[in-house]
Amino acid sequence: MLRRDTYLPFGQPDFGDLEIQAVSQVLRTGWVGMGAETLAFERELAAACGAGAVVAVNSCTSALFLSLLVLGIKPGDEVVVPSLTWISTANVARHLGATVVFADVSPETLCMTPASVRAVLGPRTRAVIVVHYGGYAVDVAAIRRAVPAHIAVVEDAAHAWGARDATGRPVGGSGNLTCFSFYANKNLSTGEGGAIALADGPEADRLRSLRQHGLPQDAWKRFTDPRRLEALPVTELGYKMNYTDLQASLGRVQLRRQPEFADRRLAIARTYVEALASLRWPIAMQDGILAPGHARHLFVIQLPVAGLGQSRHDVLKAMRDRNVGASLHYPPIHLMPLYAGSRPGALPNTDRLAQRILTLPISATMTPDDARFVSDALADVLASGGRRQAAGE
Repeated sequence: MLRRDTYLPFGQPDFGDLEIQAVSQVLRTGWVGMGAETLAFERELAAACGAGAVVAVNSCTSALFLSLLVLGIKPGDEVVVPSLTWISTANVARHLGATVVFADVSPETLCMTPASVRAVLGPRTRAVIVVHYGGYAVDVAAIRRAVPAHIAVVEDAAHAWGARDATGRPVGGSGNLTCFSFYANKNLSTGEGGAIALADGPEADRLRSLRQHGLPQDAWKRFTDPRRLEALPVTELGYKMNYTDLQASLGRVQLRRQPEFADRRLAIARTYVEALASLRWPIAMQDGILAPGHARHLFVIQLPVAGLGQSRHDVLKAMRDRNVGASLHYPPIHLMPLYAGSRPGALPNTDRLAQRILTLPISATMTPDDARFVSDALADVLASGGRRQAAGE
């Protein structure tokens, strides 16, 4: 059996000496909470994605939650999301008492479409969360045109730092509340963390306050202002969702290294596309995976399960047995017990994809040789299923 000596995770960060030096410098300042480094990181993020402002928070989940909160989402409202996404996309609406309504996705892009969104709109719909799945930049302008003006469009760009739409505009520059993740396996990683990109103005100031218990001024400004003698008034119930300078120091280096990371991911994706095209099994891939605007956070394939002689679960287990960290992104949310009472609508594409999708490892730490091994291992696994089928097992 073809097997690696060491486990290859589906995604991992690339931290080197530059990141270590940056963290060390922050530690030496004695200020590791949210301060000047965070503010600099926010400015650099805004410049990179073409946003008027960026507000850093402790996770993309918090970013999505605060985005819905400032939009006024409340019990009785409906929020449209895809079912093919990480569960936090739906959970944030539930935390605010809203009803989650699931929309179907395109089998080619694995993302919602204007038509699939329109199909589930109702009189109580107040927001649509568009997920840039895998790093594919959805045409949010088309979705914006497809829904009435009173319905907000929020972008879940957890997979999509660095992605660009067909016009070349970076994800984050639309003016919508756009939420990024800097989790450990993301293209730009700070271990944990997230951010909200938006048009500058009162909304950005309110988000900055909400991330820090509703205070009108953050800790850095409070403790570095010698004239500040008394406590600041709090007028709104906020949360503890702030970022830290330790994370920001990592992020600023990771931001500068994005072109390098993007080139490596493209090399991995090209290797996969070439290798998978040579297999005798038809393996579908996400549209645009080699296009300039795709962030390539995930490399997701669709298996022709009916002709393999084994299930997708069997393929996943066999890949793991070969020390290849293949994964699933994601078990659809509408099939989870927590959402058993939801109104999913008709999700034929999502239901079909649920049995076919498989994520192959991709990260800036991988090499084309790693990708060739993964492809060879997949070919070995698929062939073994064919042999069992031929033997009548």
